[in-house]
Amino acid sequence: MEYGLIGEKLGHSYSKIIHEKLADYDYELTPLSKVEFESFMEVRDFKAINVTIPYKRDVIPYLDEMDDNAKRIGAVNTIVNKNGKLIGHNTDFFGFLYMIKHNSIIVENKKVIVLGNGGAAQAVLAVFEHLKAQNIIIVKRISGDGVISYEECRKYHSDAQLIVNTSPVGMYPNVDSSPIDLTLYQNCEAVLDIIYNPLKTKLLLQAEELGMKAVNGLEMLVAQAKYAVEFFLDKDIKDEVIDEIHEKILADITGHDF
Repeated sequence: MEYGLIGEKLGHSYSKIIHEKLADYDYELTPLSKVEFESFMEVRDFKAINVTIPYKRDVIPYLDEMDDNAKRIGAVNTIVNKNGKLIGHNTDFFGFLYMIKHNSIIVENKKVIVLGNGGAAQAVLAVFEHLKAQNIIIVKRISGDGVISYEECRKYHSDAQLIVNTSPVGMYPNVDSSPIDLTLYQNCEAVLDIIYNPLKTKLLLQAEELGMKAVNGLEMLVAQAKYAVEFFLDKDIKDEVIDEIHEKILADITGHDF
């Protein structure tokens, strides 16, 4: 493989479509078990790859270098092989930042809930810190080490103004699941779900019903891919292509032009 994506389950991924619209190379989806992942990283037989669940932190010990952004976040989703030296980057940060700004979501001085605490969540947290959120609450099923439980979240943080789902709850094929009940968060202005398959998770559908702004993760996926290709090929690409590709994929998925 020269270029591609590694992760545990990739059947839902649109990354191949996006990358092959952005650049002139074959982009392979390569699902790997834990054992396969270790041997894959040891062999280093690729030019550049993206990394998704659950390996965004697991790749770090195999890297020779990480840029400052990836070091700060503590997770890597983009690796470039430069003459046998593996260099790690995090384009999830720039993808989520683009998603926030493009949808005119105000973060400064807001109380934010982040659902999940995996590799993608680290980039989301870094963006919220960068944009000066007043209070960031991290939620998982089990509390501890700076993370609270869903029950504690309902009890003490129902006044949150922004909610972001970085967990896989609601992702295809488990589309009938939702991580929280938004009726308990009456002050919430916007809900962002980094899931993009389905386009409207149960969480986002409820957000729309309640009059909250609802944003899915497809735009973030396209944006982070654009920034990844810039690292892959060491060249600049205009941000305008993010909208163009996002709209094309939406049209392909829904059968409607945007």
